[in-house]
Amino acid sequence: MSDKSTALMSVKNVSKVFGGYEALADVSLEIRAGEVLCLLGDNGAGKSTLIKVLSGFHEPTSGSMEFDGKPVRFTSPRLASDLGISTVHQFGGTFPLMSLGRSFFVGVEPTKGWGPFKFFDKKHANEVVVEQMQAMGITRVTDGERLVGSLSGGERQVSAIARAVYFGAKVLILDEPTAALGVKEAAHVLRIIMQAKHRGIAVVLVTHNVSHALTVGDHFAVLIHGRKADDFARGERTREQVTDLMAGGEAMAELEAELSQLTGSPTDIH
Repeated sequence: MSDKSTALMSVKNVSKVFGGYEALADVSLEIRAGEVLCLLGDNGAGKSTLIKVLSGFHEPTSGSMEFDGKPVRFTSPRLASDLGISTVHQFGGTFPLMSLGRSFFVGVEPTKGWGPFKFFDKKHANEVVVEQMQAMGITRVTDGERLVGSLSGGERQVSAIARAVYFGAKVLILDEPTAALGVKEAAHVLRIIMQAKHRGIAVVLVTHNVSHALTVGDHFAVLIHGRKADDFARGERTREQVTDLMAGGEAMAELEAELSQLTGSPTDIH
């Protein structure tokens, strides 16, 4: 059994090359149970490629991974899912024209009857989804027959997270879960992330929103052009330092120095 003293999942010197393009270069990470690891970076930093490696959509070109101290090699998302690695994408991966009960159990439908007479147990599915949604604070959901498309963006995120937790996720990967959400909905999703953490789930939060990351994160990794530019624990960097790094602060400082030498006076280009 894993605890916070050891990594539940680790990535060691992983690189991923597509044709001649190196999307990830020598990235190492440790993901711990009961902690939120925030993957920070601007668009094109390599965050999406990394989570696809973690969840089995891509095999790394080089490097290795371990889960619960044992080497693993994912040749499909199913192998990662079987170990309890669950990914929730930006819009929850839900089906707008499907009922909540159907969507919650898609692929793992509860059934009644026997043999060729088995059929979807709609009553059970609807009861479970309402119970799980309300436990996550979405109290206005009282009918599992309600269409997924009638939910707000934040409620869809909560539904997808609730589904992952219900089916025993050990590593919960959240890809930009607060993107395009209003302040209140984003705050609710962040509270759900904290609930998952307190249940002992290892959460990987992928985001470019520094404020949201610093609100819930325990550990942080910043990716720039496929490389890990920084790796630090909560409290070891200021918001300004993280924002500056993500924006290429070092490059900006070098440019300022060059302009200063050319003009003979300090230059402020911020």
